[in-house]
Amino acid sequence: MIIDLDYGTDGIKVDLPEDITTVIEPTFLPGIPDPIEALKNAIRNPIGTLPLKSIAKSNQNIGISVCDITRPIPTSTILPVLLEELKHIPNEQITIFIATGTHRSNTTCELDMMLGENIRKKYKIINHDAFNQKELKFTGNTSNGIPIWLNKLWVESDIKITTGFVEPHFFAGFSGGPKMIAPGLAGFDTIMALHNSKMIGNKNSTWGITYGNPIHDSIREIAKLNKVDFSIDVSINKNHQITSIYAGELFTIHKACSDFVKHVSMKALNTKFPIIITTNSGYPLDLNLYQTVKGISAAAQVLKEKGSILCVSECREGIPSNGKFKKILESQNTPEKLLEMINSDEYQSHDQWQVQILAQIMIKAEIYLMSENISNKQIISTHMKPIINLQRTIQQKLKQHGNNSEILVIPQGPQTIPYINDSK
Repeated sequence: MIIDLDYGTDGIKVDLPEDITTVIEPTFLPGIPDPIEALKNAIRNPIGTLPLKSIAKSNQNIGISVCDITRPIPTSTILPVLLEELKHIPNEQITIFIATGTHRSNTTCELDMMLGENIRKKYKIINHDAFNQKELKFTGNTSNGIPIWLNKLWVESDIKITTGFVEPHFFAGFSGGPKMIAPGLAGFDTIMALHNSKMIGNKNSTWGITYGNPIHDSIREIAKLNKVDFSIDVSINKNHQITSIYAGELFTIHKACSDFVKHVSMKALNTKFPIIITTNSGYPLDLNLYQTVKGISAAAQVLKEKGSILCVSECREGIPSNGKFKKILESQNTPEKLLEMINSDEYQSHDQWQVQILAQIMIKAEIYLMSENISNKQIISTHMKPIINLQRTIQQKLKQHGNNSEILVIPQGPQTIPYINDSK
């Protein structure tokens, strides 16, 4: 059977024996027929709060938090509708904040693609910088002692609006909602505390869990202490079309959207697999190896002990070179030593969370990577094995685990999160 795998913008195909292959994908939902009208209706009839026009006054400064280039949310569809509802506010009083967290700034070309060139030229755009202390403001501490540093201009906005894309998240439960504040617009000290080894190592810091998840619990508390006035969350299908829209009070709509996405995107299985082929959902989610950890983590949820994960990810930005992910990965010669270093009391470094999650998987599995933008030598330096020829590697893994070994394929990577059905 021929299966299309998400890879970059073009995808790749793989040929697998039908009798031993299981394919899981999100329940496909067609895009909303008229997303513009649906957005207008949601914004004008919000859940748990007044309509946006009633909230925002003409003399107020408006801050809008939007996703960065690593999220495939159709912001260029959402923003024009949202801004039309704010047409009584002068353009110079509206600021659009790119919620980068610790990611790099987005380029002008990327902003044009994400927002639309017209919006980029008409409104003030701020690429959040978590590392520039001068651009941050301290707003207190969470109940578990996390210092809350947020983008200063965002904090000082009279009206705060978030626009999020909800999908299962590998350690925060679900994306969107309060994540558009922290880590999206948070300072590094806050992000580091949210992602320390103890938080990441908690068994509830995983896909689909938001309550009882120490990371999401803290994110939610930060959002409660720094009130958002209006929020929009959407879900999308594999064609990046909007499938549901929720607008209104931040926490109410995020829970509603998360419940919807969980039903569509999380798939219960009755058994684990020795061989799993996964992706990182294609461009822009497979921009680099850092992001690709998500696709690998999705596969690891249902992998047999000492099983094999074969991941295909374009990684057009490489590992990447920015941040400390690459440096940390290459600093030790085994995954065990990586975890020992990260879990030590004195260790603290940007991007350690991504390495920790990857190392935890590597101890239990062998990971293969196919990427045309990362050399074989570089792949080996990150404790993974390069895939020279995908079909040949699959045959080798079948020989290793047994020719009748079952194969699981996750063509859209972390757009589908498998889990073992414990109810049986």
